[in-house]
Amino acid sequence: MVVTVDGPSGAGKSTVSKKAARLAGLPHLDTGAFYRAAALAVLRAGADPGDAAQAERVVADSAFEQADGVMYLNGEDVSVETRSDPVTRAVSQVSAHPGVRRLMVEIQRAWADRHGRRAVVEGRDIGSVVFPGAALKIYLDASAEERARRRALDDGADPRAVLADQARRDRLDSTRRASPLTVPEGAVVIDTSDLTFDEVVAEVLNLIKPHHRRGG
Repeated sequence: MVVTVDGPSGAGKSTVSKKAARLAGLPHLDTGAFYRAAALAVLRAGADPGDAAQAERVVADSAFEQADGVMYLNGEDVSVETRSDPVTRAVSQVSAHPGVRRLMVEIQRAWADRHGRRAVVEGRDIGSVVFPGAALKIYLDASAEERARRRALDDGADPRAVLADQARRDRLDSTRRASPLTVPEGAVVIDTSDLTFDEVVAEVLNLIKPHHRRGG
């Protein structure tokens, strides 16, 4: 029973999917952390994030794993470093390369296989590309202003700067040739703009429960 949770930056995917997975007794996979680790690998290698061949070569030569919410790059815990500003600036470029995405999809599907294909998986192309046959697809959304406000609150940043960077990432994610951000076919869309965190979690759990009882 794979549950996919897609949506743009700041819609609440990570926090909601983590808690919903824990309450439902399912493993959780944050695929965005894999792309951040890929961007970090590219930067560490001194490669150009915008060069598809260079980025794909670095990613192919690197090892990625996620366990208990910790992201590993070549066996090293990089959970903190992947949230740095340089990685944030580079991740959209690196993740736009088709070759990089193909490698990441293979890694993410292998992770799900190791967990018995029972997990809550979040990202930007999970229900549309990685697991198009998922038992349940959810798309979390929110207004651009609300998403920027949440990000600024979490990071202690200027909301206007966050909004501008968010608009850039939304544009890149939605227009890239490989696996663009989109609402997956058959997904349940939840607008979180005016909902509390607990209300969104409750809605997601209510969607998961019927599938859980049927065993996916």
